[in-house]
Formats: sequence, structure tokens, C-alpha cells
Amino acid sequence: MTVDAAVADARLATMEFDDAQAWLRAHQPLTEPLAAEVWVTDPTYSHVLLVRHRVRRWVPPGGTVEPGETPRAAADRELIEETGLKGELLPVPAAVAVRSFRADWAPTLSLSYAAVIGRDVPLGGESGQPSKWVDLDETWDSMFPEDRDRIRAYVRRLAAEQAVGVH
Repeated sequence: MTVDAAVADARLATMEFDDAQAWLRAHQPLTEPLAAEVWVTDPTYSHVLLVRHRVRRWVPPGGTVEPGETPRAAADRELIEETGLKGELLPVPAAVAVRSFRADWAPTLSLSYAAVIGRDVPLGGESGQPSKWVDLDETWDSMFPEDRDRIRAYVRRLAAEQAVGVH
């Protein structure tokens, strides 16, 4: 179930990075671990929600997909655990990428989902791993600096679709 859901969502993703589709074809059958995260923006599409990870610095809420869990369910769970927020994930995954989350780990498939949540909702989450809203045009320190442009492009795409009534 987990792997099938990951492959299906990877094919549906709005954006692809790191030649993820070719990587996925080369790594069949796909094995775990898998990663999932949530790119959260506010209804004005001007801010993104990030979590201060002890090693990765400022990153979207996310983590490892647990055995038997779909990547979408993992993203939803991680959002609640890391920020205290419950939000409805948009139906189409935002992105698929391939990355290694530690120097001693092999690259893995990473699925990014998206949610639009108001900034007026109080943030919670895990102790020692604060979350905060960051202006989309601000530069944030991250182990994955390429995420800034990826997330910005996706949020701007959402804003443009909203402006013309697509969804």
C-alpha cells in the first residue's frame, strides 16, 4: 500500500525535481524508506510555514513515511506533530524529488504535498523544534537551499491558479 501510493502520487505531482521519475523507474521495485512533507502557505500566498529542525535548519514540516502508511497520511501526521496544525492537503501532490536526508543515508523518494492554512491559527508542535511563518520573499537557512525557489514557484503557481479560478 505504501509503495503503490508513493508511485501513484509521484506520477501525479505538479512539479518534479532531481529527475525523480527516472530515478523511480530505475529503483523498481521501490523500497522504503520514503519521505513526505507539506508545503503550507497562507490564503494570501505570501507566507510559508517552516519548522526549525536541529540538523536541517528551516524546512517544511515532514518526515519518514511509517510502514503501512501512505505518504499523504504521513504528510498529514507530520504537519500535526510538528506544527500543531490540521489542514486539508490539496488533492494533487505539489512535488516529487529524490534526496538524502543525512550524509550516511541513501537517496530516497520524497513527496511534497500542499495545504493552505490561515496564519491566525496558533502554532504548536514538538518541543525544541519551533515552527514559524516566513515571508515567501525572505531567505531562510536550510540544508536544502533549492527548496526556497521550488516552494516559491509552487506557491506563486497556486496564487495564479486561484486568481483565474482554477481548482
